[in-house]
Amino acid sequence: MLGANGKLGRMVCRLWPSRGELITVARKEGAAEVTWKPGDDVPAVLATETRAILALWGATSGVLSDNARLAEAALNLAVAVGAPQVVHISSAAVYGVADRALHEADALQPVGPYSVAKCDMEDAIAAWHRGHGEAVRSIVLRLGNVAGADSLGQSLRRRPSVALDRFADGTGPQRSYIGPVDLVRVFKFLTKDIAISGAYNVAAPQVTAMADIVTAAGMDVRWTSAPPGAIQSVVLDTSKLGRLLPDLRIASSPAELVAQARAAGFLPCPA
Repeated sequence: MLGANGKLGRMVCRLWPSRGELITVARKEGAAEVTWKPGDDVPAVLATETRAILALWGATSGVLSDNARLAEAALNLAVAVGAPQVVHISSAAVYGVADRALHEADALQPVGPYSVAKCDMEDAIAAWHRGHGEAVRSIVLRLGNVAGADSLGQSLRRRPSVALDRFADGTGPQRSYIGPVDLVRVFKFLTKDIAISGAYNVAAPQVTAMADIVTAAGMDVRWTSAPPGAIQSVVLDTSKLGRLLPDLRIASSPAELVAQARAAGFLPCPA
């Protein structure tokens, strides 16, 4: 797993069910077992039988072009260690704004620097495969909101109440969510020796109202008028993932999402 010091990396370290199965890697010293960055010699511990690389590293701010560079580095590392597949982390943000459920076949219309950087990352992955073929498979996960790891989770950690936009119909924002425990289950399956590739939306099949998550966490909502351009709903069509994992139930209830965020250490447990 690349990116062990990041938010998702720490989540996986805490929740991964099989101890000793995962080699954790980070570019800087920290909790990871191995410190390695692109351009360094590959440590001997990585040059062992590896069935997959889980590439959780990336940038959400600062040098956003690192997202494309690190995706290419993960693929090059896969070649070096003989790993047959790499799982990359993209985002629902690559789709832009739509008034319907977003499908993997939709044209990408990013809005904002981060979503543009994730599109550039996906383009870089495609370009790498055009030059290197399919000896290594790429699975690109377009994540919905990860409960506790998103901006709402940050607000829940910092404030006794949370401000949310109220839209013209009287309701607040809703998003396609996935809980950390369920996300690790998806990661666990996708890092098995399975011959799949391509992009997958990753979230629960039903959307969740942010206000309901705030209430489930035991806090109050402070409503504000939604400003122009505020996005009320982001809905991912997850039928492709559902066909791949028909037996995996991904929770969307606010109480379950809050419980999973607490299990991952993203939210404090009630006193």
